[in-house]
Parts: sequence; structure tokens; C-alpha cells
Amino acid sequence: MTFPAYPLKKIAVTDEMEAVLGVRPQEAWLARDLVCLLPSEKDVRELRPDLELAQDLPGLLLHATAGGKDYDSVTRSFAPKLAIDEAPVCGSGHCHTCVLWAEKLGKKELKACQASERGGELYCRVQGDKVLLAGKAVLFSVAELRI
Repeated sequence: MTFPAYPLKKIAVTDEMEAVLGVRPQEAWLARDLVCLLPSEKDVRELRPDLELAQDLPGLLLHATAGGKDYDSVTRSFAPKLAIDEAPVCGSGHCHTCVLWAEKLGKKELKACQASERGGELYCRVQGDKVLLAGKAVLFSVAELRI
């Protein structure tokens, strides 16, 4: 699937970010969402954010990311402002994080892990102002709409 790439702006890491995440981010980036670069994959996987405090951070969603052992990036995505504690796999989140990791790693094609409880593996390609995402999908509902 093809999505827009979000151009990120580096912002200052704050004490509020650390209070929400329980670990101080190494870097923070903002577009539609807030992206916090954590020191390690372990920090991302073990993260237990304070979602009530997270509502006061900038950005619509909060993405915590780090480089991975078996992946270019490992990410978790939280959306308390939308009444979603954690997204199982967040496509729009990877439109932020893949832009960041493509630049950091100097490569256009990335293998990413969403480290939620359900989890997911994504194959991402950054092409200019677009991000192409591929991976296995999970059907979570079926509906019929009659108008």
C-alpha cells in the first residue's frame, strides 16, 4: 500500500517525554505524530507508557522506536488521544518512523517490526514523498453496508 511520507522536524527532548515513557528519548521528532527515538530495542519492547500523561505531549499519536537486532527498526505506537491504548500494527506510524530510519541508515528499503502484543512485520520503501508498506494483514472485522 502507498501512503504519504511525513516530513519530520527534530524537536527538543523534554522531561515530559521521559515521564510518559519511563526512559529518556535520545531524540524526538514531530510531524502529525510524535516520534521518540529510544536507546535500545529492549526499551521499546518493555515500554509501559503513562497514557494519561501522553495526552499532553505534542502530536496525534506517540511512536517509540529504536534500531533492532533482526530489523532496521522496532516500534510501538500509542494513540490515547483517539481512545486507542496501543495500535497492533500502525501503518501511518511507519510513514513517520520509516522516513526517520531511511535517513539514519542511508537506505530506502527497510524491514520493520511493530512490537505490540499482536505484533507485525513490515517491509517499507521510502520513495520521495511516499512510503510503500507491505506485510501480512489480519482481518479484524467484516461488515455489510446498505444505503
